[in-house]
Amino acid sequence: MSQTRGPTAAGPEVPASHGLPPALRCWLEALGTALAGLATMLVTAALGLWAAGAGGLPGGAFPAVVAAAVVAAAGGSISATGDAGIIAEARAAVDAVPLSVTLAGSLVTAVVFLRPLRHRAVAPAGELLGRIARTAVCWLVLLWLIALAARHSFTITVGNSLVDQLGALLGSTPTVGFRADLPATLGYGLLWVLAVLVLAFLVSRRAPLSPRLLRFQDSVRPPAHAMLLTLLAYVAIGLVVGVVELIARGDPARTLAVLLLGLPNMAWLALGIGTGGAWTGHVDKALGLPLPHALEQVLRHRGQRTVDLGSLGAHDGRVWLLVAVAAVVLLGAAFAAAVRAPARTPAWRHALEMAVALALTLLVVGLVTRIDAHYGLSLIGVGDLGGDLGGAVTLEPQLWRLMGVGAAWGLVTGFAGGLAARRVRHPGEVRDAHRAPPPDH
Repeated sequence: MSQTRGPTAAGPEVPASHGLPPALRCWLEALGTALAGLATMLVTAALGLWAAGAGGLPGGAFPAVVAAAVVAAAGGSISATGDAGIIAEARAAVDAVPLSVTLAGSLVTAVVFLRPLRHRAVAPAGELLGRIARTAVCWLVLLWLIALAARHSFTITVGNSLVDQLGALLGSTPTVGFRADLPATLGYGLLWVLAVLVLAFLVSRRAPLSPRLLRFQDSVRPPAHAMLLTLLAYVAIGLVVGVVELIARGDPARTLAVLLLGLPNMAWLALGIGTGGAWTGHVDKALGLPLPHALEQVLRHRGQRTVDLGSLGAHDGRVWLLVAVAAVVLLGAAFAAAVRAPARTPAWRHALEMAVALALTLLVVGLVTRIDAHYGLSLIGVGDLGGDLGGAVTLEPQLWRLMGVGAAWGLVTGFAGGLAARRVRHPGEVRDAHRAPPPDH
C-alpha cells in the first residue's frame, strides 16, 4: 500500500506550524505541555478542596492550600511550621499524596506531550531527549511559581479562655502554618515529570522510540500498558462505588472531595489488599482524612495494626470481594498484554513479564499510598491541650509483601492470559482467518 502524504517513519521532520521557527515551536510545545498538566492539577485540587470546605478557611488561605496540594501531588515537599512563643508549641505535618490530582495531571501531561509525535514510529534519541528536557525546564519554572504561593499560617485557640488570654498576654498565641520546601520540591518535581514522560513512552502504543530501543518494545510495552489499564480500571471501579455511595447515603460534598482528591489512594489500596498485600498503621484521632469505615476501625486499636484481608474482613465481610475483583481485572489486563505481544510469544514469557510488571506496580502503589499525618499543641512542653488538638494517622506499606504477592499474581494471570490469547488474532498479523498460519522463516 502506498502513501502519498505524511511523514516517514524515521524522519524527524514535523509539519510547519504557522511559519514558526522549529526551535520556538518546540519550546512552545514544551510550555503547552507543562501548562496543561499543572492547570489540570490546579483545577482538580481547587474543586476537591472547595468540596472539602477549604473555601471557608480564614485569612484568604484557600489559594495557598490549593497550591500546596498541587506541590504535594507533583512530588514536592510541604513543611509545617509552628510558633507559639515561649510557653507553647504547635506541631503539625501531613505527608499524603492527593493521587486524584496526581493522576489527572500526569494523564494530561502525557497526552499533550505525545500529541506532536503521534504520526511517527521512530525518532532520533537526541530529539526525544531534547523534548523531554525542554518540558522538564518549563515544568520546573511553573512548579517553582506555584511553590512560592504555597505558604500560609493560621492562629489556633485551645478552647480555654484563660489559657488563650494568658497566651495573648505573653505573646504565645499558637500559630501553625505550612510552606513549600523549594529545593526538595524542585528536586522531587523534576523526578516526577521525568517519570511521567518516560512512562508515557512505555505505555503508549504509538509513541515513537529511538532505533536502538525498538527491540525492547515488544517485551516492555504490552505489560506496561496492562498495568496502566489495571490502575485505571480500579479508579473507574472506585468512581462507580463513589457515585453509588453518593446516591445511597447523600453527603455530596464529602463524596466529591474524596473523588477529586483521594480516589486513587483508596482504589489502589484496594488493589494491594485484594492481591494479599498489607499496610501497617494506626489512628489516634481523626484529622479529617477520609478513610473507609472498616479501615478506620482496624487502625483505631492501640499500637501499630496490620491492614490486610484478614483484619479488614473481621469488620466487613465484603472486603473478601476484593480478591474476586483483583482476579477479574488482572486476568483481563494479562489477556490484553498477551494479545498486544508478538503472536508466538510463549505463555511462560507472558507470565514472567507480568510478574515483573505487577511487582513493580504494587511497589509504586505502596509508596504513593502511605500516610503520615499528625497535629499537636502543648503548653510548657507537657502533653496535648484540648480534646481535638492532637492526633495522628499513619499508614505504611509492607513493600516486600506487596512485591511478593504481585509477582505471584503476575505469574498466574500472565500464564493464563498467554494461553487464552493463542486463539485471538494479534495486531499486525496478516494470516487469513480460515487458513493455517504460514510456516516460520
